[in-house]
Amino acid sequence: MMTTTTPRIDKSGLQVSADLARFIDEQALPGTSVDAATFWNGFSALVHDLAPRNADLLARREAIQTEIDDWHLRHRDRPFDADAYRAFLSEIGYLVPEGEDFAIDTTNVDPEIALVPGPQLVVPITNARYALNAANARWGNLYDALYGTDALGDLPTGQEYDTSRGQRVIDWAKGFLDQAVPLSGGAWRDVTEVTIDGNDLVLKVGDDTASLSDGAAYEGWVRDGGTLRVLLRHNGLGIVLVIAPDGTIGKDDAMGLDAVYLESAVSAIMDCEDSVACVDAEDKIVAYGNWLGLMRGDLSVEVSKGDHTFTRALNPDMEFNGPDGLVTVKGRALMLIRNVGHLMTNPAILMRDGSEIPEGLMDAAITTLIAMHDLSKTSGPRNSVRGSVYVVKPKMHGPEEVAFADEIFTRVETMLGLPANTVKLGIMDEERRTSANLKECIRAAKSRVAFINTGFLDRTGDEIHTSMEAGPMLPKGEMKSTPWINAYEDRNVDIGLACGLQGRAQIGKGMWAMPDRMADMLAQKIEHPRAGANCAWVPSPTAATLHATHYHAIDVLARQEELKEGGPRASLGDLLTIPVMDGRNLSEDQIAAEIENNAQGILGYVVRWIDAGVGCSKVPDINDVGLMEDRATCRISSQALANWLHHGVISRDQVESAMRKMAAKVDAQNAGTPGYTPMAPGFDGPAYKAAQDLVFEGRVQPSGYTEPVLHRRRLELKHG
Repeated sequence: MMTTTTPRIDKSGLQVSADLARFIDEQALPGTSVDAATFWNGFSALVHDLAPRNADLLARREAIQTEIDDWHLRHRDRPFDADAYRAFLSEIGYLVPEGEDFAIDTTNVDPEIALVPGPQLVVPITNARYALNAANARWGNLYDALYGTDALGDLPTGQEYDTSRGQRVIDWAKGFLDQAVPLSGGAWRDVTEVTIDGNDLVLKVGDDTASLSDGAAYEGWVRDGGTLRVLLRHNGLGIVLVIAPDGTIGKDDAMGLDAVYLESAVSAIMDCEDSVACVDAEDKIVAYGNWLGLMRGDLSVEVSKGDHTFTRALNPDMEFNGPDGLVTVKGRALMLIRNVGHLMTNPAILMRDGSEIPEGLMDAAITTLIAMHDLSKTSGPRNSVRGSVYVVKPKMHGPEEVAFADEIFTRVETMLGLPANTVKLGIMDEERRTSANLKECIRAAKSRVAFINTGFLDRTGDEIHTSMEAGPMLPKGEMKSTPWINAYEDRNVDIGLACGLQGRAQIGKGMWAMPDRMADMLAQKIEHPRAGANCAWVPSPTAATLHATHYHAIDVLARQEELKEGGPRASLGDLLTIPVMDGRNLSEDQIAAEIENNAQGILGYVVRWIDAGVGCSKVPDINDVGLMEDRATCRISSQALANWLHHGVISRDQVESAMRKMAAKVDAQNAGTPGYTPMAPGFDGPAYKAAQDLVFEGRVQPSGYTEPVLHRRRLELKHG
């Protein structure tokens, strides 16, 4: 990595960007009970002790990859022998022996992680507005989510309120209530009055009364002037009915129902990794500063809509009058922080020998330090009521890398004076060596694991790169129907349950990438809770509210019990099936379409990453459909083209031609973006060069990752 010229301060042998050092000394440390000398001495010792180990693990990755490449080259002219391949993977240590059964013993896990299935948001921590929106997405208005999207099958038209569409929304929502919190003695559409008698909920149906079929679903009420809010609960998730007979919607509703709020994103990942573009101290300070504001509870941002400007801040907790006393309900999602993986370094801090710090070590120490602001709270809203810090660790390859992450956080806890296992670890199951050894990966951090999650796109990128020499891979769109991906998804849940994650940790599923396709999401994403996952990723607060309805439809904890009784659903052999085309020929049109689709996706994402420093956004695809794109989507597209290029399915000239054509398309798609720099007709800017590098150098990138290329080109743009 290139090192930017920046003023530096010596901190216990670390050469730290002066701005970053000031941020830590003057903002992050005060209020944590950790003094500067303790932090910097401990941090320097941690970095200098563990950086060589970090480097050894990365070298081990490359050595294993070389051995796998050589095996495929030696066996290229023979029929594939699955047994010989598996024996070889065991021989080189890619597959490790599976030990005896065990259960994780993670303690002090918050209920949002352990006990309450629900949607999970992932947002770039560098965007304060997005971070606040995600934290506040704990509750969402179901009426708004249905009315403003295509969830009902069509989009709203015109600027004025459409009463017929509004009635469809109300009917849908009351039908949902009939499923989630049904009544004895009527349906929700028949209710004509909602009142509170003492602390009891009273529902009128004409001259009669109705009651909840499950009386325990009623938890409390609160009145604000003429508005009554009623708190219900089903499958662990809250539902708040807003009864306002004079409200905009309530005035025309028989029961005065003005809104239905659903507990939506019960947890949210604040991301320092794939969805951000943090290449230097300046960027890292933004990320750490927003995390600090979230942990202190004082993050705010000025938001302008039209001619109206207001301040957005974190929502407070809510209080209701319950039958047995005051009920406090959290107003914010439980926040996790995703650190970077073991691969990248960052010029924000230099070690004694002048080399850049492993960025994962920097994230581990600083994000945990910042989280101590939440741990030290004695009153008011808290992120973790159990005194835990939740760190998601991505892109780890196998058990020894998970064990290293566990050791990193043990060292961090010691240097910060935190109890052992205060930091809970989220393991992203997105690399093939981790998938194949998932049970042993969980064992390697069994007192710290609070999360495992599949990531289809990164996993596919690693699938292609690991087996690069096995032959040309199937087109990208066909990967989801292959044996390995089905085995991957099923085994993640089955192994998680077998290792005792139920009731202690999240077992998650990946992102719905089409934020404008909510009808499709409602139809399809119910498969995630049905698969036994107690969380799944969504791209927006609105999507979280709609996806929350799936967790009312499916009792995930009961579904997990069924799966435990059913036993494993897929084998390691299925998982290790390599998705090669195996002699299949594609037409010229099919090949051209695949090249252009991948090239357009790479360029559309990379031009924002390099030129604007935007790590995740809704990017129009080749058909002008907005897709959530981050480094994982870029990784699979670049590796897919690099694989076909390596095996002669396509030529460099074909790729160059498609990239020039697609650069013009991407330029047109961004024509209205202020400050946008077109890639055509020069095709010589850092963004276009980065897209070329990702394909033409893709085969030799470490594990096929995009970060080295993107960081290099972004630094080139920022610093020359």
